[in-house]
Amino acid sequence: QVQLVESGGGLVQAGGSLTVSCAASGRTGSMSWFRQAPGKEREFVATISWNGGNTYYKNSMKGRFTISRDNAKNTVFLQMNTLKPEDTAIYYCAASKLQTISGYPDDYDYWGQGIQVTVSS
Repeated sequence: QVQLVESGGGLVQAGGSLTVSCAASGRTGSMSWFRQAPGKEREFVATISWNGGNTYYKNSMKGRFTISRDNAKNTVFLQMNTLKPEDTAIYYCAASKLQTISGYPDDYDYWGQGIQVTVSS
């Protein structure tokens, strides 16, 4: 069983930047970030393959968000730039046993508790 712990969330002004991290208790395959805003369904944000060689983003995040990982530390990062109020959500880290990337929640075996990111206007 792999445990995931997110960190780095908080309050930031619109146009600002924030990086959230997710530390895994063991090695994982692909990892992703999802988010859920109040009153909305959980949505895919970004994913990265087990070796960091492949990444994929939801269209609205392309060019603003960057996902990366440090396998030596079993940690995945999500750097978020040019943040908008509509980026306000709880951000969840997810890890899969698979090596390939996926934007589907059902492909992920482990989930973090989530971390709040709030962007003020």
